[in-house]
Amino acid sequence: MSGENSASPPDTATTGPGRRGLTVFAWSWAGVPLAYGLYELVRKATRLLPGDTAPRPLRGA
Repeated sequence: MSGENSASPPDTATTGPGRRGLTVFAWSWAGVPLAYGLYELVRKATRLLPGDTAPRPLRGA
């Protein structure tokens, strides 16, 4: 094993600013809904678990 390519940095032509912007967009496209979904999951799960004894008011009532 010579390993010439394993230690060399990636080609700058394929990792330029346009590619970086696409990467940021792709991670945002997937990460923002994921983060919101996890936030909602934790928020609703905490309402299901008994933490305090005071009843919560119903919405619209």
